[in-house]
Amino acid sequence: MVKPKVIAIVGPTASGKTSLSIFLAQKLKGEIISADSRQVYRGLDIGTGKVTKKEMAGVPHHLLDVASPKRQFSASDFVRLAHHACFGILQNNKIPIIAGGTGMYVDTLLGRMVFPDVPPNEKLRTRLEKKTLSSLLVALEKKDPARAASIERTNKRRIIRALEIAEALGVSPKGGPTLAGEGAYDVLWLGVRLPEEKLYKNIYSRLLSRIKDGMVDEAIGLHRLGLSYKHMEELGLEYRSLSYLLQKKISKEEFVEQLEFAIRHYAKRQIRWFKRNPDIHWVSSNTEALMLSKKFLSGR
Repeated sequence: MVKPKVIAIVGPTASGKTSLSIFLAQKLKGEIISADSRQVYRGLDIGTGKVTKKEMAGVPHHLLDVASPKRQFSASDFVRLAHHACFGILQNNKIPIIAGGTGMYVDTLLGRMVFPDVPPNEKLRTRLEKKTLSSLLVALEKKDPARAASIERTNKRRIIRALEIAEALGVSPKGGPTLAGEGAYDVLWLGVRLPEEKLYKNIYSRLLSRIKDGMVDEAIGLHRLGLSYKHMEELGLEYRSLSYLLQKKISKEEFVEQLEFAIRHYAKRQIRWFKRNPDIHWVSSNTEALMLSKKFLSGR
């Protein structure tokens, strides 16, 4: 059976995935499916660096603003919605372009990994919610050391979900998802990677730009609309630091310093994740990515 072709663009935060995906979509008549675990949430715009209407340049984007930040959005939710989006794009004779840095989302969607379909356990979640972040990490390290090594260690929601899966399976699921066979799509994997010094410079300048654009005011507005500081903290990275800043637990200077460090650490984890995929073509320019994409789509 001939599998439908899709293009995946992956890499660490601030590496240029968004601009490359829009460039390729314009050249190849494609549509973009965002694979970002925070950009699925409505209202989390400036803090996540969500692409603006102007930046989209008329290219349709999918899986942005599909969930409330007050509710948990899982990898299985993403896969279900992304498959639906892929089907619609292919039906319109367009090319699906999966772009984002949430490795678990991309790998599960495209068949590199299989994630256990475990339903929510509200009683367990309620009990785990009462525990501290450090105690949850200790529990996860005992039940699933591989998953504990790769998980975002400040994201309480994800840690609770990982424990929920381990509890349901009765044994460690060896890092959450497990390596799978072939998926439903024929995939061209493109990776965007910058020299470390350039990547860190991008992270810092982008952070300052987001602060200037109103990231703090955005968080204030989210809180006024009912997003608790607790939930804001559980969203991780930018919103975790914003919750501390708004509660005056840290100063503005500490906010910038701590958040820059956290984003750098996150980028390192993303790089480690994607290095495990030998099929990724690490490109250094839009021209190279376009050449590889045209070759892939033509079957040569």
